[in-house]
Amino acid sequence: MTDASPQNPEAIPAATVVIFRDNKAGDAPEILMQIRSKTMKFAGGMAVFPGGRVDDADFALAETQDFGMPVDEAAHQIAAVRETLEETGLAIGLTGEVTAARAKAACARLHEVKALAPILEEFGWTLDLAQFTPFARWNPQNERIPRVYDTRFYLANVGTGDVEIEADNSETTRLFWVTAQGALDMAEAREIKLIFPTRRNLERLALFANFGEAKAQAEAIPVKTIIPQVDDRNDKPMLTIMEDAGYPITSELLETVMRG
Repeated sequence: MTDASPQNPEAIPAATVVIFRDNKAGDAPEILMQIRSKTMKFAGGMAVFPGGRVDDADFALAETQDFGMPVDEAAHQIAAVRETLEETGLAIGLTGEVTAARAKAACARLHEVKALAPILEEFGWTLDLAQFTPFARWNPQNERIPRVYDTRFYLANVGTGDVEIEADNSETTRLFWVTAQGALDMAEAREIKLIFPTRRNLERLALFANFGEAKAQAEAIPVKTIIPQVDDRNDKPMLTIMEDAGYPITSELLETVMRG
């Protein structure tokens, strides 16, 4: 990684999760997306997957037991649990008495205590990180953007989707279920806006007919850190990513790219 500077800031560790549910119409699975508040410094007004930065408390919780993975990785998955609960009211990556009513109450408490460990104790829940499948990692360290996140993406599945979600109306202003292709179509119609990593991930997700296919591909392709590169060898510069990470589209005209 290159040195941090005002033009190239140090990357902030973050985690995000692509949450699948079965499509009741029997078509492609739906995924949960959210619209970030326009007041947010990063990706304001954009459609993204639930997630956010990894806090010190996430790392501390990751050190309390052996999750069968490096502490750093466990901290990212814990952040995915916490951020999803905080932003959507959806409890994933947890076991115990997890009901819609208790998840709603836990979400309210999380906004007060700002850490997941007290929530686990209060509600008698334990972490079940096996519910997450690592999918991707993006770190746009070569782009001149004011805030850079080194983000790990995970997959999770809620099956029938009989869950309740509610936007927190602070960081998130809207939550909606949509197929991956449906989200791309919405962006094409200018109903939503997508930053470069979200668009590329939606294109990849649109390849899958069900969660099982997505999980199988994620497990078959080792997660590599994707660092977009500017290719200016032609008249119009392109923003590109590696060819062997599972993405069907690996470049976009730089002038059309939306950034955070």
